[in-house]
Amino acid sequence: MSALFSNQSTTSDLVRLKQFLNESLGKAGVQLPQGDHTQLLNLACGRADESAVLADVFGKQGISLTGLDIRDREIGEAQERWKKFLPEHAEAEFLVQDCAKLDDLGVLPDDFNIAFMRHQNFWNGDTTWSKIYDQALHRLKEDGLLVITSYSDREHQLALDAIQNLGAELVLSEQNTQSRKLHDVPAGVEKSVDRHVAIFKKS
Repeated sequence: MSALFSNQSTTSDLVRLKQFLNESLGKAGVQLPQGDHTQLLNLACGRADESAVLADVFGKQGISLTGLDIRDREIGEAQERWKKFLPEHAEAEFLVQDCAKLDDLGVLPDDFNIAFMRHQNFWNGDTTWSKIYDQALHRLKEDGLLVITSYSDREHQLALDAIQNLGAELVLSEQNTQSRKLHDVPAGVEKSVDRHVAIFKKS
């Protein structure tokens, strides 16, 4: 993975994310999809740096990743990187799309096994993020899982409250003691990479 990213911190963060997700899923005791083809929806994915991690954690027997983000430059970077470096057992599609308006994307299925969001900026438009969570839940199978990570304690709690208010069942919320601390933040605020993870069942 180190060859994929010029920033060594990105590589280290992804190694920790993979370990953190595996440990958290084990603690949660949830049943991951069985069979040969997992469908995963990665919302507000940006460059989708975590694509290989998601493929290994959620779809060792085969996985289709669909990454969506409103920023076309980042989606372009994701398309370029992962058409070359995605694991053999995975395939991916990256689309420019407002994740609060998934109904506008008529071809998007509603039978995903996993919906994933990394580092949502809940503080920057709580109504928008609530819409994104709602759209994610509606795109899951009945036994599907919504998995999120958060930068900060406050943001994570806001996300937990919003998703549970939409009817999802919180299975696990866990803090990552190995996450890398970020320093370019306002005074009095603590942020770190993948500081928290939460796993929800659709219902």
